[in-house]
Amino acid sequence: MKHICTETIITLQNQSTIDWHIHAPSITHDELLGLIQSNHMQNFLLWHEEDRARRNDMGFEFVFHAKRAIDKFNQERNNFMERIDEFISKLLPAPSPHCPIHTETPGMIIDRLSILNLKKYHMAEETSRHDAPITHKEKCLLRLSSITGQLLDLQNNLQVLLNQCFTSERTFRVYYQHKMYNDSSLNPELRNETRTSTSCIS
Repeated sequence: MKHICTETIITLQNQSTIDWHIHAPSITHDELLGLIQSNHMQNFLLWHEEDRARRNDMGFEFVFHAKRAIDKFNQERNNFMERIDEFISKLLPAPSPHCPIHTETPGMIIDRLSILNLKKYHMAEETSRHDAPITHKEKCLLRLSSITGQLLDLQNNLQVLLNQCFTSERTFRVYYQHKMYNDSSLNPELRNETRTSTSCIS
């Protein structure tokens, strides 16, 4: 793969969003597109779990489980961003010693495009709600226009970055998140939880 077309990425995210609102989410591609679709799936699941977590009528246990699901989806979302960057970095020629480093990586931008795609889909839904007043629809139409513009800007900037990376005009590093809060060897609260549990058993 000597060239990555951002139009393909946008089309994949858009079609997956539509399909997954009809059928259960599934990954239908492999290699780079599979990683991009997997990242988008985590954002899709995260989006709807965030909605559920904000309900006030389902009790604390419902919210607790929603928050734990959000934590899991968010971790996987970050993992796939890193794997996207790893995959792309292996396709690139070796950068020159003084090649400038772009601190926002392609994986980070693709993740932002994924979220904007979901926001665009759901904002478009709001513009056609039968139970919503006309003022609500008009406000959502303005927001939809803004989101569409942001998507286009971000897509164009990603394409420029990828083109520059393939011609060694610019490069990036894979920024590993090194999340600490889910690791009991790094999170002191989880270590305390383990000690407390062991103490209670003994």
